[in-house]
Amino acid sequence: MNKCTERIYNGIVKENPTFVLMLGMCPTLAVTISAMNGLGMGLTTTVVLVMSNMLISLLRKVIPDKVRMPAFIVVVASFVTIVQMLLKAYLPSLDQSLGIYIPLIVVNCIILGRAESYASKNPVLPSVFDGVGMGLGFTAGLTAIGIFRELLGAGTVFGLHIMPDAYVPMAIFVRAPGAFFVLAALTCLQNKFKMPSATNVPKADGAIACSGNCSSCSGTVCAANHAVLAEERERIAAEAAAKKAAAAAAAKEAAAKKAAAQQTAAEVPAVKSAQQAEGTVPADAGKKEGETK
Repeated sequence: MNKCTERIYNGIVKENPTFVLMLGMCPTLAVTISAMNGLGMGLTTTVVLVMSNMLISLLRKVIPDKVRMPAFIVVVASFVTIVQMLLKAYLPSLDQSLGIYIPLIVVNCIILGRAESYASKNPVLPSVFDGVGMGLGFTAGLTAIGIFRELLGAGTVFGLHIMPDAYVPMAIFVRAPGAFFVLAALTCLQNKFKMPSATNVPKADGAIACSGNCSSCSGTVCAANHAVLAEERERIAAEAAAKKAAAAAAAKEAAAKKAAAQQTAAEVPAVKSAQQAEGTVPADAGKKEGETK
């Protein structure tokens, strides 16, 4: 069960799709005009991600390697259709708010990426928890952006009035540019506090596949970049662990030396007392020696 817990932690914190891997930016920027939209889109994606991971893991030994991507798309599209029909039946307002972005879940790079990199190579249970972790991480990212945009753009959060009556809403935050402003601000906070992010990991000797030029990136080197960044994070974590272990060893050695010194200081009077009791050292030897000098 530790591996399953690790998959959830990995998706929510260590490899958060929105803030660390920077994946799924299209729905992230488009639907997060409110916290409810962000939460609805995130949970919808989570359901599709969990179900597709489960089925792809079950069929991983059956699907031919040459047609795995078309097969993955068919599986994802089937679950997206089911989820969309359920939304139309039970949550028509949310379905109308999310609009075309529900069918576009089919080509969401998070879902296809997890199917390719994890579900197709691992057993069912870890794959399900991987989908849960990645889905919850995506949900948390979308909801956070939606909260900030709704708060600044309308003065509300989940439809509840939060800001004082004197506050004048900044309508730009519930429009397209506001999504970029909020995402940039949250990324800046990540970089400021040295939190894991695709934008603040040191480059390993220029090993970034596209040299960091995002303006001309076609997306074909994305997987290679993520591999490089993952190796760099592991190296940094290993160096930090080594420094911590060295500091602990030095502290332990200093404590041992201090204890030895204290023990020696405590033993000296006892030895002198024993020698005086045996007559080896006269009790007034020190006094006579001082008078002679």
